[in-house]
Amino acid sequence: MWKEVFTSFLSIAFELTLLFFIISFVISLLQGLIPYEKMERYLFNSNKIVGASVAILLAFITPFCSCSTIPIVVGMLQKKMRFGYVMIFLFASPVLDPTILTLMGALMGWKVAAIYTLLTTMLSIIIGFTLEALGFNSAVKNVIVSGGKQQVKGFNLKHAWNETISLMKTVYPFLIIGALIGSLIHGVVPTEFITTYLGGNQWWLIPVAAIIGIPLYIRLSTMIPIAQIMVAQGVALGPVMAIMISSTGASLPEVTLLNSIFHKRLVGAFLLSVFIMSTLSGTIFYLI
Repeated sequence: MWKEVFTSFLSIAFELTLLFFIISFVISLLQGLIPYEKMERYLFNSNKIVGASVAILLAFITPFCSCSTIPIVVGMLQKKMRFGYVMIFLFASPVLDPTILTLMGALMGWKVAAIYTLLTTMLSIIIGFTLEALGFNSAVKNVIVSGGKQQVKGFNLKHAWNETISLMKTVYPFLIIGALIGSLIHGVVPTEFITTYLGGNQWWLIPVAAIIGIPLYIRLSTMIPIAQIMVAQGVALGPVMAIMISSTGASLPEVTLLNSIFHKRLVGAFLLSVFIMSTLSGTIFYLI
């Protein structure tokens, strides 16, 4: 049994390492061509469609976990960017990452990755503008942020290499942890147990999975290999997607940070929104 776990871990880890390194390097190389300053100008009072699209694009090209998104959100609020766009970025940034979405496509299928991307994008936009329409912009505290990383323009191999190594140091360990947990599920947990208790199509498994995921602090990079094994072992895709989105979209450390910049009613609205996003996404995967 342990030999099977070890073999499975090596196989998953090797595949993830190769994909992660190549994709990260290419994306780091291309980031020098992204006009961040021009994008920021669209996040003030531009057309809603344009502004929302820019907020999603900015979330997509900034690979942050839920906690590291907060300083960027603080900076956007301090610059007086439109509240709806800031909320769209807050919800989309942890769950949309080009590197991890490519891994999702390679490991779980490109159809799954495409539907996941579409759902999280649309729900982030809808929730962001809904919170703005409900007047939650008044629940933001006065906050201050300093510092910021200077953008390197154009193709820069040295910068891309350094960024890739830096990303490997911070994100890659979580990927390996996910590979290890996935291997243990594959080799230790009996398939019959998983299919009996988690493999059913009961609708209530989806909101339960969403609730379970919210307190956890799990990066999307950790969840991908775990989700791949769970689906292969017979777990329904709906609950898997629900816990994946809720665990990456929110966490207890993030809620603590949000309390420093948001009043409690907005923090509560944020948690409810993450639950709704993960539950709806899981339900749609369940239906299709």
